[in-house]
Amino acid sequence: MSTTLDREEIRRRAAALGPWFHNLDLGGIWTAPDHFLGDYPAVKFRGFADALPRDLTGKSVLDIGCNGGFYSIEMKRRGAARVVGIDSDEDYLNQARFAAEVTGHDIEFRNLSVYDVARLGERFDLVIFMGVLYHLRHPLLALDLIHEHVAGDLLLFQSMQRGSRDVPHVAPDYDFAESAHFEAPGYPKLHFIEHEYSRDPTNWWVPNRACAEAMLRSAGFEITAHPEDEVYLCRRARRPDWAYAAYPAKGPDA
Repeated sequence: MSTTLDREEIRRRAAALGPWFHNLDLGGIWTAPDHFLGDYPAVKFRGFADALPRDLTGKSVLDIGCNGGFYSIEMKRRGAARVVGIDSDEDYLNQARFAAEVTGHDIEFRNLSVYDVARLGERFDLVIFMGVLYHLRHPLLALDLIHEHVAGDLLLFQSMQRGSRDVPHVAPDYDFAESAHFEAPGYPKLHFIEHEYSRDPTNWWVPNRACAEAMLRSAGFEITAHPEDEVYLCRRARRPDWAYAAYPAKGPDA
């Protein structure tokens, strides 16, 4: 803590910025004390924190979908020289800015979506892409853009997964007449949600485990660690020559 705010002022401002999804401890004031997941996301982070470098001195970090700023702050605590958090929700960004102020960390927060990462104009040593993929209508495009524009080395990735946990061998090619493999529960599948899931209309696509891993490889990321269910640490690698980000043309009146 390196803020001049007293506890009552922190409590008042945190409440005014609510509701919070990140339950942060700001000088003994919890931002979401009734969170249905408890001490979240800290309780989740403890499950895979050791997979990340303990010392990020001199490194740069991009936190995509930063929400209330938990991971951005944690990377600063590990010594990262530069941390940028982006989100398309201004309410979350205001929460993150306040949390960084209270904890005394110099973090840049910007209103950008994952589809806008090219505007940053730089690559980062670590990109955090946690809990975002299933909220996107164009999930593979997002991974392609991350690879093409901002990933310099490491990618920390997490997505909700549903369906089979099996990861069967998939041949590099099949004859057109073969179709049985599509029916296998573990074949890579991306489940489309037309309306809502868990009362959230922003849940669009949910992969099974095999699909999440296949999408990462297809976008040019080598999986180096799988420290927890749904969580992967990857390194940027070469992607297939035929896989690239799409840039749709705008209409003549755009």
